[in-house]
Amino acid sequence: MTTAFYPGSFDPITNGHVDVLVQALNVAEKVIVAIGIHPGKTPLFSFEEKAGLIRASLAEVLPEKSANIDVVSFDNLVVDAARKHGTSLLIRGLRDGTDLDYEMQMAGMNRQMAPDIQTIFLPAGTASRPITATLVRQIAAMGGDVSAFVPAAVLQALKSKRKA
Repeated sequence: MTTAFYPGSFDPITNGHVDVLVQALNVAEKVIVAIGIHPGKTPLFSFEEKAGLIRASLAEVLPEKSANIDVVSFDNLVVDAARKHGTSLLIRGLRDGTDLDYEMQMAGMNRQMAPDIQTIFLPAGTASRPITATLVRQIAAMGGDVSAFVPAAVLQALKSKRKA
């Protein structure tokens, strides 16, 4: 069984992330969605909340593949985390040329550290190219409508955070 490793902060998962995850499930039979934990950053959502939102988001668009993902956390190098989980494929989404430049640098560094791990770039769909989790958080915090950018479960979770 081919297993891919899809790392990110997913704070929150966006329609762009879901698009890439669906594509990843066309490349691999199983995808480990790996939530990076950064000690210097305070996320909007906890690991448990993010994991639940990832599962709910995939179930919304591809319920028959819901069992084909695992959600884990990591706080070390991506290549080390991928190895720990027995994967040799890294999934990275691309929105534009800026992403490509950055991701090519990362892929090059990862390949130097771990030549056994292959990076696969998956292009975001046209509708999700401008979406970033940072912009979603900012727009939601100011009371803006982010319904076009996130799955329904995430929209509800953002509304709940705003009320809290």
